[in-house]
Amino acid sequence: MSVSIDRRSVLKAIAASTAAGLVAGGGSRALAAEDNLKLGNPAAFSFDSLKDTARRMVGEPYAGPARPAPDVLKKIDYDAWGKIHFNTDHALMADERFPVTFFHLGMFFQKAIEMHVVEGGEAREIIYDQSYFDMPADSVAHQLPKGAGFAGFRIQEPRDGKLDWRKNDWVAFLGASYFRAIGELYQYGLSARGLALDTAVAGKPEEFPDFTKIYIQKPETDDAVTVYALLDGPSVVGAYKFVMARGKGVVMDIEQALFLRQAVSRFGLAPLTSMYWFSETEKQTAVDWRPEIHDSDGLAMWTGWGEHLWRPLNNPPHSMASAFSDENPKGFGLLQRDRMFDHYQDGVHYEKRPSLWVEPRGQWGKGAVQLIELPTDDEIHDNVVAMWVPEKQPAPGTEFNLAYKLHWLADEPYPTDLARVVATRLGNGGQPGQPRPKNVRKFVVEFLGGPLANLPFGATPEMTLQTARGHVTDYKLVEAVPDGVPGHWRAQFDLAGVEGKDPVELRLQLTVNGKIATETWLFQYHPF
Repeated sequence: MSVSIDRRSVLKAIAASTAAGLVAGGGSRALAAEDNLKLGNPAAFSFDSLKDTARRMVGEPYAGPARPAPDVLKKIDYDAWGKIHFNTDHALMADERFPVTFFHLGMFFQKAIEMHVVEGGEAREIIYDQSYFDMPADSVAHQLPKGAGFAGFRIQEPRDGKLDWRKNDWVAFLGASYFRAIGELYQYGLSARGLALDTAVAGKPEEFPDFTKIYIQKPETDDAVTVYALLDGPSVVGAYKFVMARGKGVVMDIEQALFLRQAVSRFGLAPLTSMYWFSETEKQTAVDWRPEIHDSDGLAMWTGWGEHLWRPLNNPPHSMASAFSDENPKGFGLLQRDRMFDHYQDGVHYEKRPSLWVEPRGQWGKGAVQLIELPTDDEIHDNVVAMWVPEKQPAPGTEFNLAYKLHWLADEPYPTDLARVVATRLGNGGQPGQPRPKNVRKFVVEFLGGPLANLPFGATPEMTLQTARGHVTDYKLVEAVPDGVPGHWRAQFDLAGVEGKDPVELRLQLTVNGKIATETWLFQYHPF
């Protein structure tokens, strides 16, 4: 599910941005003065023309992106790559509010991407030159040919912002069709990508199409940056438009037109990719000294019929694919709800990782939010994907259009008024101080806020619980958490009679006077 190296190291490299080895200085307007960047000849460009290019390419054999001097690139390992820094004196649009800088090619990013700048309906290619980068004199990167290309790009923080734009960025496109943005807590974390094809399909390798050409629009206002991208892969060609705004967090307005070369088994749209190793829900004894390690702790869904769902993430014993059927969904996302540093104890600040919410534009029709969870024994692997899979997948030779927004924030952009799940805990069944029954598991689900914060004295919510297998024992309890926090309640129950290793699907809500008071807790329990 990942085409890059150790995700923790990549995120650190992106977040560190161009802090090392920079030369201070200004520069004239990037498009007016070509001594900042070498540009190719102008050619007419528009989003419609990019769609036409993709439409034409679907009938052509797949060639794939260029890989210049592979013998040289394979020597630019992670250490060597980390010593190569883009000199911000050469930033594209250096005098605009949001300058743009570029990633260098290397062992783990060998596919060259054509970069273009767009102004006045014309595009000009940005020609790679080693002079744009500060690198050691003995770097093997000096052996690359002229015009080798770039691995990706990033958008620097605003020149008028509170952070040094030369050392901080807020969007990064790097590797296949992956892209990331920081949230309102100034952290990178999970990623999005243009398309997910055949993710976790048995007997079939996952396909990773690439953004092969990038077109960066010279902004007409200071509010947003517009980027166009051409996607190319063995099974699909696509044209993308990103309108990206930096505010409290980052909001991306995305349009895409996809053209199918051949059929795929799992056609994943608006895919989000994250990492979940363990949390307070379940942790092997002494597997790690830190209490929790994850970029996201749950999948949130706002269904087309208005229900709010929360599905805590798992690190399953084997690959799992879950589907949540819906029609015209209002939104879904992978969220990081636990914001307490003490729950992680890690200097990379997992408690600040962004939550990422997909807001559909228009009617998406019937389909399912699908959640892919893969087992992992370390934090360096992305092992979670959430995506929309339409009920009717497009046939080869057809065009598929989609529009949506991505919200990179600390929380959902449209939070529910209901109480929300804030923790899921598992343990041995039974009651403290009493003999524990065998093969019985206890579940404790914590809710916070909403109607639970205004209950009359002595009132207790009621639990509605469903299980696909096994049975719930007589031990069920709903009680206020004894921490003095208004609206903090927990539901406890014991599950028994589960035979075999197949997962058990659970569903729980709390009601007050017959009215729903909480979002719906969904959980997939994997018996030991």
